[in-house]
Amino acid sequence: MSATLVVVMDPIEAIHPRKDTTLALLLEAQRRGYRLLYATQQALAIRDGAAWGRLAPLQVRDDDQDWFTLAPARWQPLAGIDVALARKDPPVDAQFVYDTMVLELAQAAGVTVINDPRGLRDANEKLFALRFPQCCAPTLVARDAGELRRFVAEQGEVVLKPLDGMGGRSIFRSRHGDPNLNVILETLTANGHAFAIAQQYIAQISAGDKRILMIDGEPVPYALARIPQGDDFRGNLAAGGKGVGVPLSERDRWIAAQVGPELVRRGLRFVGLDVIGDWLTEVNVTSPTCARELDAQFGLNIAGLLFDRIEPARTGQP
Repeated sequence: MSATLVVVMDPIEAIHPRKDTTLALLLEAQRRGYRLLYATQQALAIRDGAAWGRLAPLQVRDDDQDWFTLAPARWQPLAGIDVALARKDPPVDAQFVYDTMVLELAQAAGVTVINDPRGLRDANEKLFALRFPQCCAPTLVARDAGELRRFVAEQGEVVLKPLDGMGGRSIFRSRHGDPNLNVILETLTANGHAFAIAQQYIAQISAGDKRILMIDGEPVPYALARIPQGDDFRGNLAAGGKGVGVPLSERDRWIAAQVGPELVRRGLRFVGLDVIGDWLTEVNVTSPTCARELDAQFGLNIAGLLFDRIEPARTGQP
């Protein structure tokens, strides 16, 4: 009997198939003989203390125009499923946290969940990087606008962003004396009620914001440098950045070695590190991307590398 994999993701009809890492993972699983099931966030439930889902049988194709077929969904327990891919995009809000609790029940019933639900809860993508201060540029996380203004004055030029954004949304570049700084801080902190993060501006962003993919604590040997285009300082692909594959530098490998053991300890098996110049800026654990771009540029199969690690651990093979 074939193994079964369920993916919990955003609506599959809205993805960009040529760029979508979740689709790459599903294509690899299907190639290996997994029976695929699909669920969105709305399809999870707990019944009598057990994890359930309204799951639809799924077939996928590597076709930009016609990449999936869904059969009718039905409610069923998650117990008995072999692998669950938790691939819901941020924001990591209360509903996301509740999802991890459902998936933790599935994990307790024997499902291999990637990434570990507890790790997803604990590793905020902006804050988790700060567990490795030796890898990070000067950074302040605060709600207090006065403290944030003092940090901007100290650094001269900074990047400001919320703790729960993705894809380059709500990221601001500012400097001491910027007449817009107060309103930026009011917006990001909701007038002092929400944390904002301020990081020293790293000029090497012109060479790209590198995404380093980590599998079981080890880096893929190439990164995708997301290079800002035009007059936009953001390198995020969703913000118009250009993705250029580059070999890892010695500094990249050093950062990966600093972070990797803690990822393994927390069950964070597929992770994206963001590195600008010499500095780690984020640790992406919810739905790291860029696998398809690196596969295309270097002839890799990053999804295959992940499943090579998943399958022995799931079956107990060496």
